[in-house]
Amino acid sequence: MTFAENCNKIFDRATADYHVTDNIDAPAPAPYGADGLDALLYAKNWIDVTQWHMEDLIRDPEIDPAAGMVLKHRIDASNQDRTDRVEDIDTFFRDKYSGVNVCPDATINTESPAWAIDRLSILAVKLYHMRAELDRPDASDAHKARCAAKLAVLEEQRRDLTAAIDALLDDIAAGRKYMKVYRQMKMYNDADTNPVLYAKKS
Repeated sequence: MTFAENCNKIFDRATADYHVTDNIDAPAPAPYGADGLDALLYAKNWIDVTQWHMEDLIRDPEIDPAAGMVLKHRIDASNQDRTDRVEDIDTFFRDKYSGVNVCPDATINTESPAWAIDRLSILAVKLYHMRAELDRPDASDAHKARCAAKLAVLEEQRRDLTAAIDALLDDIAAGRKYMKVYRQMKMYNDADTNPVLYAKKS
C-alpha cells in the first residue's frame, strides 16, 4: 500500500467513525494513538468531517441568528485547526526530506504535500456523503442518477490525486522536487491584523 492509499484508508475510517454518532460535539477517538503521522491524519479528517456537518447546520434557513453566529465562530475555529494540522503534516515531510540532495534543476510544486493531502481528506468526506445520497429512500431516480454520475467523477478524482501525491513524494525523495512550508497568514483571525478587531482594542 502506498502512502496516499494509506491516507485514504485512514480518512475513510475517520469519516465512518464520525457517523457512528453523527454529532458535531462527539469527542474524537484516537485509534492510532496520540502521536505519529497516522494519528495526525486521522485527527485531520475528523476536523474535516465535523466541519462538513457544521456547514450543513449553518445553512438551515430557520436557524436562530444567535445560534448561527455561535456556529460561525466555531467554524472559524475549526478552519484554523484544519490549517494547523495541515502545517503539522508539512512539517513532518520537511523534516523527513531535510537531508535530500536536491537536483540542480529541481522545481517546486504548486502546492505542498500536506495541502494536497488536505484535498484528499475532503474527498473522503464528499465520497461518503455522495454514496449516502444513492441510498436515500426518499430520493427520486433522477436524483440518484445525478449523484451516481457525480460519484464516478469523485472516485476518478481520488484515484488521480492519490497517484499525484505519491508521485510528488517520490520526486521530493529523489531530489527532483523540493518543498517549502509557507505558514498560512489568516489575517481575519489575528487581532493585530483584522481592522474590526484591532479597532476595538484602541
